[in-house]
Amino acid sequence: MKSSHQIELTAGVFLLLAIGALIFLAVQATDRGVVAAGGYQVTASFSNVGGLKPRARVSMGGVTIGMVESINLDPDTFEARVVMRIADEFDDLPEDTSASIFTAGILGDQFIGLEPGGSPEPLRDGDRILLTNSALQLEQLITRYMFDSEGDD
Repeated sequence: MKSSHQIELTAGVFLLLAIGALIFLAVQATDRGVVAAGGYQVTASFSNVGGLKPRARVSMGGVTIGMVESINLDPDTFEARVVMRIADEFDDLPEDTSASIFTAGILGDQFIGLEPGGSPEPLRDGDRILLTNSALQLEQLITRYMFDSEGDD
């Protein structure tokens, strides 16, 4: 009898530790408050944002420098307009910086990667990034591969 209670107690403690670990991982994965209330806003238009979501990270060279604030449809161009907040310490990004949407890993979250240009003028609050590359869609790649390979025989 005593060993039965001990097994139940051990299983219960193990279950509580597992739940605690899952909660810790969930908090770590969703805590992306990289940029506080400060920083400056820039916008970029994409023909397809894929699964990009608000609060997604904005990075340059693998370093997180900001986050996506909002994603809306531009009623004039019918493109997705992405508003990003960049940390104040990165206020010297060239105005011809390009933005691309990438996926972290095979099934990971999408994020925006910035590539600096060569302009001496920096991006300012409210500026627009003109050079963009939309999200790559797996379905489009498969379709392109299937139809392009048919004529190769």
